[in-house]
Amino acid sequence: MAEKIYIAEDETTIRLTVKSFLESEGYEVIDFENGDLLFEQFKKEESDLIILDVMMPGSSGFDITRSIREISSVPIILLTAKDSDLDYATGINLGSDDYFTKPFSAIALNMRVKAMLRRVKMDKQNQGAAEQEAYTLGNVTLTPDSMRTSVNEQTIDLTPNEYNVFLYLMKNKDRAVSREELLESVWGYGKDIETRACDDTIRRLRKKLTEATIQIETVWGFGFTLKETTE
Repeated sequence: MAEKIYIAEDETTIRLTVKSFLESEGYEVIDFENGDLLFEQFKKEESDLIILDVMMPGSSGFDITRSIREISSVPIILLTAKDSDLDYATGINLGSDDYFTKPFSAIALNMRVKAMLRRVKMDKQNQGAAEQEAYTLGNVTLTPDSMRTSVNEQTIDLTPNEYNVFLYLMKNKDRAVSREELLESVWGYGKDIETRACDDTIRRLRKKLTEATIQIETVWGFGFTLKETTE
């Protein structure tokens, strides 16, 4: 069965071009003129991936991302006409998986869609054998079966990507992890996909771990590692 993709974009030419290209790749694509219509349909029937324009009539792509994240961890790609670090960080913070600035290549978008859907499929296959043990370092505990993250036994809210990045770092706390390894393991991206998603997710994680006795340190020119600190 073909994976189902929902796309909300008020610019008809862009919406239909993306829809046509993705359909040619074998996906089932349902398009909407705004995010509110997409969200109403999503509540009735979930899709496998969502593509959202940020600036639309009615609720913005940010608003819809926030609403979807309250009920689902479905992959979300945001589209925007603004090349703004603030917009990018806002989207990542709300729980989007990645971000495209217009104008963009339909081929590049399709590469990310394929990678994300491949990652989701692998995650579903691995769910039955998911590890139940908790991971603890310093005053931080991650519990995979409930996807709960706590600092000093107080739960902190993480987006799906923030949680997955942090969990991967915790599982590999005894070594440095490269950006490429994180992008492949968490997003499903290969080296041919350029994105700032990893670095922005790490940045958001650091802000949420201010009370933790561990730090995410940058290994310059390589990636990241966890380091335990003193309280």
